[in-house]
Amino acid sequence: MWLLIISFLHLLSFDLSWLPRWLHWLPVYVLTLCPVHSLTLIDSSLPLEAEPELRTYISRRLSKGALLGGMGNIATVELSIPEQAVGCYCCLLEQERSPEQPDADGNGYVICFMGGSEKGLNLFRLELDKYVQGLHSSLQTPELQNLETEVRPYLSQWYEESVMHIHRVVQLVQSNISFLLHAALSHTLVEVTNSDEKTKADVSRFIKAASLQGLSQQDTTTASLCKAISEDTQSDLIIDCSTSPPTLTNTVSNKFCDDWIQAFLNAAERCNPFLLRQILENFKLKAIQDMNSLKRFVRQAEMSHYALFRCCQFLQGCGNGDVLLQNARAEHSDLPEACSIITVLEEFLRDQAQAQA
Repeated sequence: MWLLIISFLHLLSFDLSWLPRWLHWLPVYVLTLCPVHSLTLIDSSLPLEAEPELRTYISRRLSKGALLGGMGNIATVELSIPEQAVGCYCCLLEQERSPEQPDADGNGYVICFMGGSEKGLNLFRLELDKYVQGLHSSLQTPELQNLETEVRPYLSQWYEESVMHIHRVVQLVQSNISFLLHAALSHTLVEVTNSDEKTKADVSRFIKAASLQGLSQQDTTTASLCKAISEDTQSDLIIDCSTSPPTLTNTVSNKFCDDWIQAFLNAAERCNPFLLRQILENFKLKAIQDMNSLKRFVRQAEMSHYALFRCCQFLQGCGNGDVLLQNARAEHSDLPEACSIITVLEEFLRDQAQAQA
C-alpha cells in the first residue's frame, strides 16, 4: 500500500509585479497498487473539484515509473481549480521493509508539494528533497497514528522551511545583504549571535546557497581557498541580533555585491521567494562568468603585456576584483607564472584603492 501526501501552495497571481498571496492545501491519500492504482482520500484541504485531476496525474506518473525513490520530480499540473497550471513536486519514499516481509514490493509514500510554477519549485529542489527526507521516520508509524501530532504539523511548514529562508534573511539584514553576499563568495565564516536557532539556520543556508562551493571547475580550489583564508587575518562576519536591526561587525563588501542590494530588497518587498532565489542564482552566475573571464585573461597575460593591461581594466570595472583574485590565487597555487601575474594584479588593485581613498 502506498500513501500519497500532498501539500498544495497556490499562487493566486503569477505576475511578478503583484504582491503574491498564498494558500496552503494539504490533501492526504491512501494509494493501493493492487489490482490497479486506487487513491482514497483520508485528509485534505484541497478543493474537491481538483482532486480527480490530481489523482489522474499521480497515477500516471507512478504507472510510468517516473518517480524514483528519494529523488524529487517537478512538473506542471493542469487543475481546474485554480484555472491555471501549477508546479508540482513529487517524491517517492520507500517504506522500511519488515523482517517478516523482506521481499515486499510496492510499499512506500509519495509526498507532493504544489504551488507557484514548475520553474519556481525547481529553484528549491535540493531544499525540498531534504525536507521530504526529514519526514521519513515519522511515516513509519502504523496507519499513520501520528498524523495529527507529527505528520500534518511537519507538512504544514514545508513552504516556510524550504522556500522562505532567503526572504527571511533579506528581511533581517536589509541593505546589509551585500556583506553576506561578499562573505559567501570569499568563503568568510559568518557567526550569528543573540538569536534563535531558526535564524542561525536561515543565515547558514543563505550563505551556502550564495556560495560557489561545488561549482568550481577544479575540486581542489575550495579546499585551497579555505586553507588560505584560515592562514589569513580575515575576521569572521558577526551578526548580532540583540539589536533591531541587527548589528554587523567585520563587514566587507565591494561594488559588485553592492550593485545587487536593490534587486534583493525589491523582491523581498514583493514577498516573492521564487524571484529572490532567481536573483541569487543570477548573482552566482555573473560571479562565475567573471571568474572564467579572469582565468582567461591570466593565461593570456603570461604571454602578452597587452593582455595584462586588459586584465587590469577588467578587474577595475567588474567591481569584484578582490574576490576574483582570491579565488584565482587558490586555483593557480601550483602555477608559478600565473601566481606572478596575480601578484601584479593584486598590487594594481591596492594602488587603485589607495588612490581613491
